[in-house]
This record gives sequence, structure tokens and C-alpha cells, in this order.
Amino acid sequence: MAAAITWSSASGALCRELLLTLMLLTLACDACEKFTLHVPSKLDAEKFIGRVNLKECFNSANLIHSSDPDFRILDDGSVYTTRAILLSSEKRSFTIFLSNAENQEKKIVVVLEHQTKALKKRHSKEKVLRRAKRRWAPIPCSVQENSLGPFPLFLQQIQSDTAQNYTVYYSIRGPGVDREPTNLFYVERDTGNLYCTRPVDREQYESFELIAFATTPDGYTPEIPLTLVIKIEDENDNYPIFTETIYTLTVVENCRVGSTVGQVCATDKDEPDTMHTRLKYSIIEQIPASPTLFSMHPSTGVITTTSFQLDRELIDRYQLKIKVQDMNGQYFGLQTTSTCIINIEDVNDNLPTFTHTSYVTSVEENIIDVEILRVTVEDKDLINTANWRASYTIFKGNENGNFKIVTDPKTNEGVLCVVKALNYEERQQVVLQIDVVNEAPYSQEATALRSATSTATVTINVENQDEGPECSPLVQIVRIKENAPEGTQINGYKAYIPETGSSSGIRYKKLNDPKGWVSVDENSGSITIFRSLDREAEAIRNGIYNVTILASDKDGRSCTGILGIILEDVNDNGPFIPKQTVIICKTTMSSAKIVAVDPDEPIHGPPFDFTLDSASDSNLQIMWELKKINDTAARLFYQNDFPFGLYKVPIRVTDRQGQSKVTLVDVVLCDCVTESDCTDYRSPQTGNRQVKLGTWAILAILLGIALLFGILFALVCGASGTGRQQKAFPDDLAQQNLIVSNTEAPGDDKVYAANEFTSHTVGSSAQAVCGTMGSGVKTGGQETIEMVKGGQQTLESCRGAGHQHTLESCKGGGHHTLDSCRGGQVDADNCRYTYSEWHSFTQPRLGEKVQMCNQNDDHKPVQEYVRTYSYEGKGSVAGSVGCCSERQEDDGLEFLDHLEPKFRTLAETCIKR
Repeated sequence: MAAAITWSSASGALCRELLLTLMLLTLACDACEKFTLHVPSKLDAEKFIGRVNLKECFNSANLIHSSDPDFRILDDGSVYTTRAILLSSEKRSFTIFLSNAENQEKKIVVVLEHQTKALKKRHSKEKVLRRAKRRWAPIPCSVQENSLGPFPLFLQQIQSDTAQNYTVYYSIRGPGVDREPTNLFYVERDTGNLYCTRPVDREQYESFELIAFATTPDGYTPEIPLTLVIKIEDENDNYPIFTETIYTLTVVENCRVGSTVGQVCATDKDEPDTMHTRLKYSIIEQIPASPTLFSMHPSTGVITTTSFQLDRELIDRYQLKIKVQDMNGQYFGLQTTSTCIINIEDVNDNLPTFTHTSYVTSVEENIIDVEILRVTVEDKDLINTANWRASYTIFKGNENGNFKIVTDPKTNEGVLCVVKALNYEERQQVVLQIDVVNEAPYSQEATALRSATSTATVTINVENQDEGPECSPLVQIVRIKENAPEGTQINGYKAYIPETGSSSGIRYKKLNDPKGWVSVDENSGSITIFRSLDREAEAIRNGIYNVTILASDKDGRSCTGILGIILEDVNDNGPFIPKQTVIICKTTMSSAKIVAVDPDEPIHGPPFDFTLDSASDSNLQIMWELKKINDTAARLFYQNDFPFGLYKVPIRVTDRQGQSKVTLVDVVLCDCVTESDCTDYRSPQTGNRQVKLGTWAILAILLGIALLFGILFALVCGASGTGRQQKAFPDDLAQQNLIVSNTEAPGDDKVYAANEFTSHTVGSSAQAVCGTMGSGVKTGGQETIEMVKGGQQTLESCRGAGHQHTLESCKGGGHHTLDSCRGGQVDADNCRYTYSEWHSFTQPRLGEKVQMCNQNDDHKPVQEYVRTYSYEGKGSVAGSVGCCSERQEDDGLEFLDHLEPKFRTLAETCIKR
């Protein structure tokens, strides 16, 4: 058992040693030779820095990966930078990982070392390699385009001086080697000879930029990669080509010499700015050949005219055969031809001319809108253009406007028509002069050489027609006075036969007589008045009465005319006043304007004379007065303070010939501001009343009725709620004070009577009524008088006794009950009355007080008295202070005696001692 364990332990140790050895061998096999590349400290992006021999390390590798993303590894082992790199340290390393399809992996460590450091280190150890001059530099190289070989064609040799000490392998990369076109160039690895394998087209590849490398077998790069430019030398292998196969140009006829027709252009693919692309233009042939009219600039290809004999009417198109040649036109240069067609554009250089200079035609009289003649012209300009289309005018002979001429757009002929009837009796022949021009204006050259118009004469014979009677003039005028008696006969309408000029045989008939005032004699056409004429009738315009007359011959041919009867005015109408109702607002006006008119002529009209017709009423002169304003108007004034109402005033207006007429004018005296405010017409003399109620007036009446019912309802409710105790005033009420109370909360300003009070009917001696009366104040929209403490009022001695109190109305008729005031303690609010009731009660009594205030104790006038002022609106809430106030002996004004002298004047003004 122990032996087994010992073997087992020995065998386990052996296995561990074998595994360790296998791992070391595997690691040794995976790691390839390390490569060192000498690079500058600053590397640009996509910069080739060296090549690593990948085949020697792992021949079957198909996947290459770099551990550093700043470097990219190609399949041939070339190392490129992916971005610009600045080596901050002396060395930088990265690992290249290689693997195949069987997941076998190997790696190569690449070390980047500063080139200057490496060279110093190498030169310090190997002094024999030091040289002062090197040949590793770009060598000019070129290849002839389309070279015939033989291929491969030797170009040059790339050689490095380091080949004296090392085995150097040469290689190249770039377009034409490993990029399109691939395999065009190659270099021998050992000799550095550079070859071209086939011909090259310069128009496809102008040059190639290759990169040459010199490396040692161990991967060391003793030289910086060399940029080698191979230029392709151009060969004149491309023909110049015109940009268009056929050029089409246009030039106007009769243009000046040297006018530009157009330009042609050609291109050449050979190398620019060389003889291969220096082109020369020329004209080979012109069709038709004679005369030579065009030339071409050899360098620019601009075609110009060499003659002014371009005439479209002779030749309207030219064809040129043109040529372009490179090598500046030398005989050995390549050349190409093309065609240029030049069209001659038409100008209006040919005038239209009549084919005949005179024409004769005829037309019957009294016909219109008929074609009588066509005239033709010739024009050599381009057909159906403005240079060819004719425009005809009648230059002479059409003063009456009987004819017009238009152009037929299809044939270009002039069509002569009659647009106004001709009269054989007036003219038997008409001669017209017709001119023709083109629609387009003439060119300057053509106008200078020949006349601008062509003229033809047209003779028109007018043929006679038997057209019957003629009413000419259409309107004939006769005169008659408007007061001509019935049966008066005057001349009528006259028609005549055009051929004879006579009126015999013509019958007349009245077609239209608006008022039926006249009759027409059938044979003579004379007019007879059989009804009274009136110049001022409604159907008369400007004093002319028109009657339509029909004149006819024996064959039934007729014409129609108008007989205008001028009614001569006579003074048969008196002036009258059209506005028979006038309004005078007494508050703003004192008179009304009266305007009169007269339908007669002005000679029988103004100036007018206005007077009052007092024959019917002798008081008119006392009541009214007329003052003339101008020839047709006067102003009516009222002379006394009449009551409002309607008055009828007769006014007589007389014209300058003495013809007069009386107009009864309704004059309304109204309490208004403007005439539109006056709606109530009332006659104080007759009692008649004209009432015009509008919507607002009806609403005001309804509102007043509702307010009246409200007041009555309030009085009834107040009387029923009054206590049985009689009202009385306190004993300490020594005098009356009227103050304003705007109480908004109940209970604060209420005063109760402290003693018994007895009221009596107005008219007998009595004590104060219901205590002290306050000033009128609006509370809730109604003016009231409040009873307040501070005085006692004695109105008048009252007769009789009782508990009901009535006040006599100042406006007469009826009694107004104020309050029952039936004794006892009473609230002062129950003694508030409306302003109208208070005014009716106090107005006559205050008048007595004012009269008394105007006198002293001896009933003589005093200096201080109450003056009457105009009403200026609602009164102030403050009470007035005047002589009516009862002055007391102890009025508290003693301090005025001790004022300083400056206040003496003010004191004397305020109180009279």
C-alpha cells in the first residue's frame, strides 16, 4: 500500500513537470521576433512608418489585430498611423496579434524608437558607417503617354547609400502599384530598378505619387520612406471637339458692318496651356458663296458681319462650314469641322404699296353698315408679322364720318364700309384719300431711303333713292303765349320731299300730345289751340311743350318729327308761401323766417313785398310784425307775450308786377328749445288742441300715473299708522332752524314732541304746525322736509278747530292733506312731506314774509332787502342767510368790536350797525 502511494506521488510530480515544460514551449512558440522601427517624434495621420514580416512569424495568419488603436496593420505587414501622434517618450511599443482559422494565435511586439536617438546610438558604435553625403532623395521621373514600349519599360533606379553596409530590400506602394490602376509599376527588390508594365493615358492619369521603401532583411528601416512622383508626358492624341454639332445663329438684316452674329466654341482633352490645346477657328466655306458676308475670330470663335448687304428678302439663310485645329492651326495639328446656320431676321424695311393708285365704286344713299370696296397692298416683309400687316386710314374726304376702313387679318386687304347714311341731295360724289402703313414702325435705314406711307384715291358715286318725305330738322320750334285763347292757330311742323324740296302732298298726323292741348291740320300741319295752355303745368319742362308729328306721302312712306311749342310766360300766378306751418320756440327764438316763391318767369317774380292781410282781423298789426330779409324772404315777429299755442296769420305776398296772393300761415308758439321738441299745437283763441304723443310721452304719462298712485298709497298707509296722541313741540324750542338730515340709520336724528299740540284749519290764527320744519332734502329720490329741534314756526292765524289739518293749494282748487297730527308723542319722520306739497303751502306765506322783510318797523323801505334772482338749478343743501333771518340781540358778534384795523372793512361789510 505504501509503495503504491509513493509511486503515485512520484507520478503526480512528474505530470506537473511535464505540464510546466509544455506551457513554456507553447509560450516560446507563440512569441515571434520583436521588431524595432525608427520613427520621428511627430507622426502625421495615415503616415507609413515601417513594415513587419508577418509571413516569417505566422504564414497561415488570416486575422491581424493591433493592440494600439493609433496604428493600423495591413496584410503585407505595413504599419500606418490612424491619427497624428507625438511621441512623448523615447520608446513606444504595441503588439500585433495574428490568428488563423484553427484559432492558433501568435503575437509580434513592435517597438517605436526616436530616429535621432537611434542614429546617435548606432553611429557611436559603428564609426565606419558615417558619411557626409547621401543619395536617398526624390529623383525626377516621367513616362511618355501611350508609349509603345518595349514593356516592361525601365524608368529609373532607386538606390540608398546604406546598401554599402547592409543588405537593403527595395519596395514601392501607392496608385499604380497596390491601388488602381494596380500592377502598372513595380521595383526589383534587390536592385531598386523601377519599371512600367503597360501604356498609360494621360487624360485618365496625369501623374502617380509612389512611396519607396528601403529596409534590411531584419525589418530595420535605415532610410525615411521616399515620395516618388511619376509624371505622364502628354501626347497630342485628342482631336478638338465643337460643343455643338450644328450651330444656329440669328442676325437682323441691314445691320452694321462688324455686328456680332454669335460665337462657337470647341474643347480639347489634352494638357492645358500647351500647343496640344491651343486652338484656331476658321470658316472653310459659305453657302451661298457670294458675296462673303461673315468672318470668324481665330482665337475666340466670334462670328461678325463684313458687309451691310444682308437682305432677308433676297436670302433669308446662310450656311457656314467652320473648322477648329489644335497646335495653333499648324498643318500637322488635329482638326474638326462643324456647321453653322445663320438666319436673317426680318426688319420693316419694305413699305406696303397699293396695287392700284385709284379706285372707283358706288353706293346708294340712306344705307349703312355695308362693304363697298376692298383695296390690296403688296409688302415684301415676312408674312403674318407686324412688319407685313397693314394699317389703313382715311386721310382726307371723310369729314362727316360716313366711312371707315378696316384690315382683313387673313388677306391683309383694306375693307371700306359705310357707317353713316349718305344723302344724294347733299352730295352726289365723295372722293377719299387712303393711306397705308405697317403695324411695326419702319427701320431708320428704310425711312431715310424712301417715303413712309403709300396713298390711293377712292372715288365713291352716291346713287339716288326715292325715300319719301324727310323730317329735317328733327325738332322744329314755334312760340305762343300761355294765355292764348282757344282756337288760336299757329304754324306747325313742316316736312318736305328731298328730290323736289317741296312739302306738297304730305299728310300730317299727331302721334303724341301729352296734355291734349292742340290739334294738327292734316294738310298743312298747322297747330290749333283748343284747350287753355299753362306754362306752369307739371308736364312742362323749361317752358317747352313737345308734340310728336308723323308726316307721310301718298305711298305711305313717312318720317317722324317733334314740334316744340315754347309757351311764353305771362304774369298769371301770384307768389305764395310753400311752408305754411312755422314754429317759434319762445325760449330761444323771437321770430320765424317766411320764404315765398313764384312759378312765373323771373321777370314776373321777385323782389316780393310781404304784408299782413289785416282785412279779416284788425289785431294782426298789434300782434305780429313782418320785416323783409331779402327779395324772397321776410321774418315774422310776435310783439306781445302771447300764450303758447297755434295762431293763424294771413300774409300777402306781391311780386314786382303787382300780382299778389294771400297765404294763411300757421304759427305755433311753443315752449321748446328746438323745433323738433314741439309736439303740442294748441290754439288759445278757439280752444282747439293738436296733440302729438310719441313713445316717450306715453311712457312719461304712464310713469306719472304710477307715481301718483304710489303717493296716495303712501299717504293712506301713513295716516292709518299714526298714533292717537296729538303731536306737540318741546317747550325749549325757542326758534326755527332748517337743517339737512341725511340719516341712513334709524333712531339717531329723531325728535319727539314734549308738549301737547293743537292744529287748526289754515285761514285762522293758530300755533306752529307739527313743530319745526327742515329744509328740503332728497331721500330715496323724493324731497322731504324734516322736523328737527331748534325753533318754533308760526305760519298764520287759523280759524276753526279740529284735528284734521288741510292746506289750501296755491294753484287753486282742492285741498291737500298733510298729516293727521292728532296729538301725543309722535316721531318727527311722520312730518316729512313732498316738495310739491311744501312748496304749495309755503309759497304764498313766504311772499308775505319777504314783503315784510323789505320794510322796517315804520313800514319804510330798508337798504338791505331780499333780491330776486333767476333760477339756476337745484338749491344748495346749505341754508341761505339774509335779512329774512330773525336777528337776536345776543347774536355772539361782540368780538367784532375788538378786531384789528385790518378787519374793520370786512366787519363793516358783514354787519350793518
